[in-house]
Amino acid sequence: MININKLLSELLYDPKDPVLFNSAFFFYFFAMFLLCYLAVSKSKTARVWVYTVFSLFFFYKACGYYVGLVILSAIVDFNLSRWIHRTPSRTVKKSLLIFSILLNIGLLFYFKYTDFFIGIINDLSAGHISPLHLMLPIGISFYTFENLSYTIDVYRDEIKPVNNFMDYLFFLSFFPKLMMGPIVRAADFIPQISMPYRLNSEDMGKGMYLIMGGLFKKIVISDFIYQNFVQFIFDDPSKHTGLECLIGVYGYALVIYCDFSGYSDMALGIARWTGFKIPANFDSPYQSSSITEFWRRWHISLSSWLRDYLYIPLGGNRKGKVRQFINLALTMLIGGFWHGASWNFIFWGALHGTALAVDKVRIDWLKKKKTVITGWKATLLKVAGVLITFHFVCFCWVFFKASTFHDAWALIHQVMFDFQPGIAMELYNGYTAVFWIIILGFVLHFLPAKAEFSIERLLGRIPVAGSVAIMVTFIWLLVQVKSTQPMMPIYFQF
Repeated sequence: MININKLLSELLYDPKDPVLFNSAFFFYFFAMFLLCYLAVSKSKTARVWVYTVFSLFFFYKACGYYVGLVILSAIVDFNLSRWIHRTPSRTVKKSLLIFSILLNIGLLFYFKYTDFFIGIINDLSAGHISPLHLMLPIGISFYTFENLSYTIDVYRDEIKPVNNFMDYLFFLSFFPKLMMGPIVRAADFIPQISMPYRLNSEDMGKGMYLIMGGLFKKIVISDFIYQNFVQFIFDDPSKHTGLECLIGVYGYALVIYCDFSGYSDMALGIARWTGFKIPANFDSPYQSSSITEFWRRWHISLSSWLRDYLYIPLGGNRKGKVRQFINLALTMLIGGFWHGASWNFIFWGALHGTALAVDKVRIDWLKKKKTVITGWKATLLKVAGVLITFHFVCFCWVFFKASTFHDAWALIHQVMFDFQPGIAMELYNGYTAVFWIIILGFVLHFLPAKAEFSIERLLGRIPVAGSVAIMVTFIWLLVQVKSTQPMMPIYFQF
């Protein structure tokens, strides 16, 4: 009886211990899911039901009864999209689309931004409206954008709405990407549902590489650096020297990349093992030589979503340079606000929007000059561009991470006016393991893509039994080095 009660308690949502990709519960969950999925792999309908049920349970384990919001969102947008498609009147179509947008944005706004605007109202009018202290449903920013892109694409006649509700619920609740993305578009995903399930050596190798690489990024690099160094710096920057603060910023650049891209890689790998290919969300972003290139490589699903459903509808670059700069600024401001209800995120978005506008001026100037730079000069410019872009991104990360503007400026002040390079050896001796993990993280990040392809091909040649042995051994090794207290993924808050 005790064991049964313990098992039942494990199946219930625990707000203090939500399920994570790197939690022990997830490995049992995933093993059970794979067994059930493979058992019904020849039936499309059964695959959809098994995947959807496990996805909804996974989401329940992550955020409790807020799983109902995913189901409600699916019901509303499934029916609205079909209504939009069947209606001949353009006016009615547009009205239904606006209704869908208002519902989705309204739901997101209520949970994510209500307290933020209550605070603004209280500050402006000396009011005393009590904050609601709403718990933010995990993944709401991601599946809201997926709903919006779906109904907008149906309105634009770019895709036809699905006829089977379970197909749409499956798409929206697909657990590998449900909580932290990537933001997957229905046009890319839904056609794959009806394809027969086949797993070849390429899928096996690619999936294993992505899952193991994602776990390594998250547990060995991100969690270790954050828990043993970075969090101390950002908790109170004024207590640390400028050198410590600067290394803390470099560390955080690696932390947020390895944390988010690690989860994205695991999502891609799990999807690949179950017969689905979803677009990559990161492409070695710190190798970028311009801020424009950075946003083609960082959080690709969000930046492309903002481009296609916000920047271009605002006018893009079709209405003159001034309007283009305004559109860029608005897009990045909204992108910053998407990340959270905080002036820090808005300022972070404004910095990137301004940088993108300046970079557009640079690109247009180079096009007009028609100057082609080759040889060592091109290499030097490339390296300089990478260094400048990386340090600008790191500067912006300060505002993204810091709790308040005061903390952000305190950190910058320490770097500029209290650097104290003389403590370098003392600092190294105190945080030797952290510094070597940071170096390892950046070395791995700057590896050429062909090295990754070679590893994937090698893993793909290993028999199934050998692959299982490698995965079990790898997970066992991670358990030995992981911290006793798992770090909550950074993008859970978004």
